[in-house]
Amino acid sequence: MTTRDFVPETIRANPREIKNSEVQIMNTPYENLANAIILRAVEDYREALGTLRYSPHDKDAFISKDEIERFFCSGWFGLLTSIDPEMLMNRLRKEVA
Repeated sequence: MTTRDFVPETIRANPREIKNSEVQIMNTPYENLANAIILRAVEDYREALGTLRYSPHDKDAFISKDEIERFFCSGWFGLLTSIDPEMLMNRLRKEVA
């Protein structure tokens, strides 16, 4: 899974017309900020899950994981993106497992 999987503004060009190219839609600064917030949470969630995989009793990692899951399920997350939080968490859990 790449960062691109979570950035909705990336549009792939028709591969028959243009090979290996992408067209970027310009974002507003607010959209860029929303994307950055979500991507930071995704990176932190991966790190917490990875730590818990090898150190299941790591208190800091458990607290981070719990806080990020609450963020993913919050109204604020829903305002920042249309990504389904359960789908996102499941994909990240599978990725780290």
